[in-house]
Amino acid sequence: MLLKNFLKVAVLASVLPVMGMLGMTTASANVDSANVSMLHDFHFNHPTFIHDLPFAEHHVVIQVSQDNPARWNLTLNNAQNLLNYFGQEKVQIVVVAFGPGIKMYLPNSPVASRIAAINSEGVEFDVCHNSMEEFKKKTGHLPKLDPSVVIVPAGIVRIMQLEHAGFSYIKP
Repeated sequence: MLLKNFLKVAVLASVLPVMGMLGMTTASANVDSANVSMLHDFHFNHPTFIHDLPFAEHHVVIQVSQDNPARWNLTLNNAQNLLNYFGQEKVQIVVVAFGPGIKMYLPNSPVASRIAAINSEGVEFDVCHNSMEEFKKKTGHLPKLDPSVVIVPAGIVRIMQLEHAGFSYIKP
């Protein structure tokens, strides 16, 4: 447990300076979370990312909108296959979850360990803040998310933003 907490702090310490350069912040007071947030710094025509991949030649956004662990595994398989084929420096992958798909990012999700592993290879995982608020209406609290997940104002807008920036769209 101590090692896990140390790793979280080390990752956050290495990510926070990059976030500042990109205009990102940690989640604001209205989001009960330690996740990186784009809520106040989201600019449609200027996408920002948690992982700096300046040599990426291919850009992919993958949609997750279902509460289905088989679909989540397929999504992560797609991401891993892209990394294996192109190499992690040559492909930029952003997985965007919204609606029931945000359950993929819960700490007790059956794919939580895979998310951590693939995040370490440069895949970004984004979550829809609107869907988080819907979760709160149903449960009385915002979802606790995997610490690597980035909060975006709206999942579908993030997908549109990335497509507008030239990303290929995949929905497994």
